[in-house]
Amino acid sequence: MSTTHPALRRAGLGAVLAAAAVLAAAGGASAHVTVHPESYAEGATDGVLSFRVPNEEDTASTTKVQVFLPTDHPVLGVLVHPQDGWTAKVTTTKLTTPVKTDDGTITEAVSEITWTGGKIGAGQYEDFDVAFGQLPDDAAQLAFKTLQTYSDGKTVRWIEEAEAGADEPENPAPVLKLTAAAAGTGGSTGAESGTVRATATDADDSTARTLGVAGLVVGVLGLAAAGFAVVRTRSARS
Repeated sequence: MSTTHPALRRAGLGAVLAAAAVLAAAGGASAHVTVHPESYAEGATDGVLSFRVPNEEDTASTTKVQVFLPTDHPVLGVLVHPQDGWTAKVTTTKLTTPVKTDDGTITEAVSEITWTGGKIGAGQYEDFDVAFGQLPDDAAQLAFKTLQTYSDGKTVRWIEEAEAGADEPENPAPVLKLTAAAAGTGGSTGAESGTVRATATDADDSTARTLGVAGLVVGVLGLAAAGFAVVRTRSARS
């Protein structure tokens, strides 16, 4: 027969459930399709975007990934990095408004990249890398709507864009923020002002989230420990 005080059991169970809820929430927040880094400088050149695709199904594998690039603010000079086990199909579209560059006027741009032939299993993710020649300098952010198809035929549409001041939608599209170019760079140093700054931002955000989750868990466990101490003190006095 257990001699554990009922209050002690409730405190311990509450701590475990609270900690599990915190960790589950943290894990769920990172289960969407995302683009990395999270930001680049406006007009940045010669950089790489990595689309991270996690598998959210327990009984099916991801077998197809379609990323749609915006054509109203086109990404120029797109090149797809070879992905082991996957075949990439690149679709280009004629631009409604041609883009003038130092190398001439661009009339077409990549509008869709489709990866097939590979597999992302349960509990796994894959990074799909795309190099670019130049990002637009006339937008605050770029949304890359994505379709994720599973081996059981299910398709998840990561296409929703968050409205200002509203909560994150259920199936958000990967979004790349474009920051103002540093004075004197003209947005041309993508590898420096874009990648370095964005990587630092990603690292800071990731560290902050990790520390935040750890702090919450420690706080919950601390409350549980305090409950243990109170119960033990009361038991000693009785």
